[in-house]
Amino acid sequence: MDERTEIGKLGEFGLIDHLTRNNEIRNATTVIGVGDDAAVLDHFGKQVVLTTDMLVEGVHFDLMYFPLKHLGYKSVVVNLSDVYAMNATAQQITMSIAVSNRFSVEALDEFYDGVYAACARYGVDLVGGNTTTSQKGFIISVSAIGEVAPGHYVCRNTAKAGDLLCVSGDLGAAFLGLTLLEREKKIFLETKGVQPDLENQDYIIGRFLKPEARKDVIEFFAEKEIIPTAMIDISDGLSSEILHICTQSQLGCTLYEEKIPVNEMARQFAYTLELDPTACALSGGEDYELLFTIDPGDYEKIAAHGDLSVIGHLTQQEEGIRIITRGGNTHPLTAQGWNAFR
Repeated sequence: MDERTEIGKLGEFGLIDHLTRNNEIRNATTVIGVGDDAAVLDHFGKQVVLTTDMLVEGVHFDLMYFPLKHLGYKSVVVNLSDVYAMNATAQQITMSIAVSNRFSVEALDEFYDGVYAACARYGVDLVGGNTTTSQKGFIISVSAIGEVAPGHYVCRNTAKAGDLLCVSGDLGAAFLGLTLLEREKKIFLETKGVQPDLENQDYIIGRFLKPEARKDVIEFFAEKEIIPTAMIDISDGLSSEILHICTQSQLGCTLYEEKIPVNEMARQFAYTLELDPTACALSGGEDYELLFTIDPGDYEKIAAHGDLSVIGHLTQQEEGIRIITRGGNTHPLTAQGWNAFR
């Protein structure tokens, strides 16, 4: 009898590594293949960035509280975020969906209203896709294509010791928005007639239901002539993304808890739920902010930007990947974020 290995035993990234372990690059036009936020292709002197992602009902979204228009918008944004994480400009997307007969044409119109709103917001074209039937549930697959100046793409594995570790925006709010929506769903299902109480928490709910990709940060880099030494978008939680950069760059890192940006409304709601705001930022995921490293010589350039924070620095690998708490204690940084096969 052949041995059976459960997918959950490998985890999402272990499965990707396993399935691509014998993958061969056969064409000179392929600059970066599997293993980063997006592929990089060199075509007639212009480098093309390509990425794809899938969203599955019941795994990535719950239609009990996720409006279809928001879902269409978010399905585009999460892919564009990967393009920007390569320091590239998104230009086209393809959209493929599988739906069951419980969805009407009107419902799909609502979903596509969100898709087209995102295309307009980010200046991208919908250039193709596919639709098919699903026996149950809603499945969405989006590919995004972008362009970057030759040699200006940024990967995860190119950070250097001494680089500053930086992040855009604030972290943890999307996780708290999801937590609130899940709590209200549970109460609604258990107690008939009780309407959801979202406690005026528009910010954290919006961060989950309608995230934004940081095109503006990439435009700022171009304006200030900054090329990060490494970059990744924060979809699986800050700690997980830091570990990706450190592991692939073969470096250590010192992260300072007091420097991690958390929105004040999110912080107060975390306390209401008796959650640690830092833990939400480290492990929550779905913030779609950019985590990047820069040469210390570029510090003055980013210091003037009110939405970019320096949260640590890269070290030699033997120093380890660690976080220094507000109290001055040092702990190893571990990944406890999203795992697709958990």
